[in-house]
Amino acid sequence: MSLELNDIRKSYIEPGGRKLPVLAIDRFQLSDAEQVALVGASGGGKTTLLNVVAGITSPDSGSVLVNGFNIAGLPEPARDRFRAEHIGFVFQTFNLLPAFSALENVLLGMSFAGGKCSRQDATELLNRVGLEKRLHHRPGQLSVGEQQRVAVARSLANSPALLLADEPTASIDTANQNNVLQLIRDACSERNVSLLLVTHSPEVASQFGRVEQLHDFNKPGEAP
Repeated sequence: MSLELNDIRKSYIEPGGRKLPVLAIDRFQLSDAEQVALVGASGGGKTTLLNVVAGITSPDSGSVLVNGFNIAGLPEPARDRFRAEHIGFVFQTFNLLPAFSALENVLLGMSFAGGKCSRQDATELLNRVGLEKRLHHRPGQLSVGEQQRVAVARSLANSPALLLADEPTASIDTANQNNVLQLIRDACSERNVSLLLVTHSPEVASQFGRVEQLHDFNKPGEAP
């Protein structure tokens, strides 16, 4: 699934009423099945950019073309449906449902996309991130790193065409960091999924053939 951003502008209003520009991107492209690491400092707009691409946040202006279709022009319910059906998202804050087990959280990811809820497929995803012994544990019973691995498995549950990952290895111990990153990359390669992964880690970025620095194409200080 291809992605193209054109003339994206996004600002927030601070408590005192001052306008704070966060995104000013003239153009950014991601080809079908391409994997890109996007590197940027904390507070540089990485998460806002992913939220705009996913349709969680609307840009103030500009277009977000996913396979040539401008999702930025859709009303919020339509953006939500499009995201559930076509986009996987590994959130930095996990967004797991606390009353449900790891397995149930992954199954819910499948149901939100309107697809088949397969316990076998959900179990396999959790096994691949090393949680075969934690399937029935709730988020509160899991470590932070284990919760992140559940979030990774859930993001792949709806077989997305575009996967967005916000610092997906930041909370994972070193022993599992490479395994989770490899899982994400292999799953995307196997299914021809486009991947946009944001990170502040040079070690993570070095594993990608294409690495972009956010400050090279995001110029909010120059926005009118």
